[in-house]
Formats: sequence, structure tokens, C-alpha cells
Amino acid sequence: MRWDGISEFVCVAEYESFTRAAKELSLSTAQVSRQISALEKRLNIKLLYRTTRKVSLTEEGRVFYQHCRGVLDGLDAAEQAVSHLQSKPQGRIKLTAPVTYGEQQLLPLVNDFMVRYSDIEVTAFLSNQKMDLIDGGYDLAIRIGKLSDSTMMAKKLSRRTNFVCAAPAYLERHGTPHSLSELSKHNCLLGTRDYWHFIEDGKIDSGKNADKEKNLRVSGSVQYNSGHSLVDAALKGLGIVQLPDYYVQQYLSSGELVSLLDDYREPEESIWAIYPHNRHLSPKIRLLVDYLSEHLA
Repeated sequence: MRWDGISEFVCVAEYESFTRAAKELSLSTAQVSRQISALEKRLNIKLLYRTTRKVSLTEEGRVFYQHCRGVLDGLDAAEQAVSHLQSKPQGRIKLTAPVTYGEQQLLPLVNDFMVRYSDIEVTAFLSNQKMDLIDGGYDLAIRIGKLSDSTMMAKKLSRRTNFVCAAPAYLERHGTPHSLSELSKHNCLLGTRDYWHFIEDGKIDSGKNADKEKNLRVSGSVQYNSGHSLVDAALKGLGIVQLPDYYVQQYLSSGELVSLLDDYREPEESIWAIYPHNRHLSPKIRLLVDYLSEHLA
């Protein structure tokens, strides 16, 4: 009896909706409501605020949710450990990732993973927009940079570095910038944003040295929403570009591009695999995440 209403409560807390929770649990909305009301009565605590538009957790509900979520995750893990110990991973995985990173780094590894596990099927949607994992029914998403959604579980897979670089021919004609202020004199090849990321030496109030992030607005004759096209423009000496390492590393190694302003390079960005709390990490997802972590590290 102590378990009655727990799954319903956790699902409503995560969806913030009785209707969506009922659909997820294959129950009626009335049944979900009855179970949670009975749970609140048993605990003698109000767990949820209910209005016609929104469901939210009370302070006691937030505390209770955190503990219940951990208990359910542990139960899922225990069941999976025994039921899938000898089974072969199978079924469909639905994931989303940024376009270029997905094309160049992620999906080739996913293909290798599918060669190893022939009963796995994958649906991938590449987009530079952050897709809603719950509404889209995604098992997994790859995100780059700082994570803003604390409702998701996350595992760090790798890191990327943004480089500012140019072709030697461009630098011979226009000179090499040695400070951020000098970029205003150069043709900067733009992507979807008209600013670049850097750090600069600064002073905080206590007087101690600190590296501060800086978004520097730049301009130039080119603005493309394609990293490959920006690389091509840089290689042909049209200007200076800032792009992630997976676009430019081979050209930096060959000398076709030269890295600039290294002292101002922003810290590495983390690359994450994220998945919803209410999607327990099945063996096939866990295997894929571990595989990506091993090969992207």
C-alpha cells in the first residue's frame, strides 16, 4: 500500500499535468487524481497545487518528489539489471542533435553502434533548435555548452573548442591580429550570430585577476548559416573565422589555416547526452550513451 500513488505522483510532477500523466501511464485522468488524493490523505500532506491551468508542487511535494524519483529510478535499475542481464539490446532509439555535430561526429558512431548491435533501430532528427524531448518522444538528445534545463538527466560525453583562424594568404595581405580590438580592422566571416565568444583578462571587485567571458560583435562581407561554407571561405583567404574544432582541426594541422588569438580563446564547451527523468535509461540507451562517451572522449 505504501507504493500506491507514487508513480502517479511522480509522473504528474514531471509533466505538470494530470491529463498527460494519465496518457503516459495508460490510466484515466480520474484514476490518477484518485490515487494522488489518497496518497496526500495517507501522508496528511498537500503535495500539489491544482488550478484549471496548471499543476505545481508544494514545498513538501518538491521534497517528496526528489525522494520518490530516486526510489523509482533504483527500482527501474534493479528490474533492468535482472531482466536484461542476458538479453540482446533491441528496439528503436529516437534521438536529436545539432546538425553539423550530428553529421560529422555523432551519426557515424551511431552507425558503428548499429553494426555491433544489429537489432537496434535509430531515428535521428538533426536540428540546431533545442527540441522538446517530452513532446517529441525523444529518448536522447545531444546538447553543446551550458545546460539550462535542470529537469533532464545528463552525462558529459566530450568537449569542443572554438578556434579563431585564417589562411596564411589572408594574413600576408592584411596582417595578423594580436588583440581583440584589432578584429574591427579585419573581415570576419560570420555564421548565424554577429558576435564571437572570447575570454579577456579582467578585474573583479576584490582586485583579483579573473577570466571574464566576452561576446565581441564583429562584421564582415560574409554571413552563412553553414560551417562548411565558412571554412571554405576562410581557406580561400576571404577572412577570419571562428568555428569549433571539428570544422577546422584538419586544416590547422596541415597549415592551411592558422590559429589566432589563442590567449583569448574561450574555455572548452561540454558536449552532453541528456534524457528525461521519466524515461528510465533502458539498456539500449545506456549502451549507446556509454559507447558515445568512450569514442568521443
